[in-house]
Amino acid sequence: MKSLRKITPRFRVSGGRKVRLKDYPTNWTGVPRDEEQGHAMLAEGVRELSKMQERLYAQNTYALLIILQAMDAAGKDGTIRHVMSGINPQGCQVFSFKAPSAEERDQAYLWRSMKAVPERGRIGIHNRSHYEEVVIVRVHPEILQGQQLPDEMKQDKRIWQERFAHINDFKRYLSENGTVVLKFFLHVSRKEQKKRFLERIADPSKNWKFSSADVRERDFWGDYMKAYEDVFTHTSTPWAPWHIIPADNKSFTRLAVADIIAETMEGLTLDYPMLSTAQKQELAKAKRALLAE
Repeated sequence: MKSLRKITPRFRVSGGRKVRLKDYPTNWTGVPRDEEQGHAMLAEGVRELSKMQERLYAQNTYALLIILQAMDAAGKDGTIRHVMSGINPQGCQVFSFKAPSAEERDQAYLWRSMKAVPERGRIGIHNRSHYEEVVIVRVHPEILQGQQLPDEMKQDKRIWQERFAHINDFKRYLSENGTVVLKFFLHVSRKEQKKRFLERIADPSKNWKFSSADVRERDFWGDYMKAYEDVFTHTSTPWAPWHIIPADNKSFTRLAVADIIAETMEGLTLDYPMLSTAQKQELAKAKRALLAE
């Protein structure tokens, strides 16, 4: 995994400059050199994550929020499944954000994300997130017009800039209260998405993953790329950075995400709680009592 440390920093989005997705690759070759090495490297990374997650849980000081955004078939579910395969389920929460429910539509758009923030000691994963409110809602303006908002808000030309500010403030609030935020965009090419859609159609065991709406959304590919570029430009901050990960090669995608998470957790100085003198004396007393039985 450490061989990736020279590669993954280039996927981090620096704030303060215009982001163009064409400057970020969708494919990466060379690491891993083959499938066998990929499995071995990922297994190593999962073991390291498991150890650090145990310390995170025991220390109960920090929380880690991982946000995954992508176009359809980019591999979000597979990344979660493989990267988090060794994590203790007690210390990990996964939330998938689909179309808002009636209850959620009656709340401010950040509400459902706020109530899904991980507790201290836990890793929280948001499979899609409130960023849909500045991506899909922007690509399809009729969604915004159908939201239960005052008309003047729906017509406000600065609504996207205002939402970027809301989101940045929300992330800063989390960061300043011990929640570390990592955001990943799995950057798949249009060609690779088409290939994966055809595989889903051809494989009966994957038919359930496919929706004809996914194909219709391909007509808006350019609009989605522009919306995402605006998101990365305005919401990649030092306290909640975006990482644009090549997603055409699933093995590399999973390795890169695992490495960035591991490196971030290593930087938190996680350790098991230290016992006080009184607590140690209680342990010694308990040990004597058990040995005397």
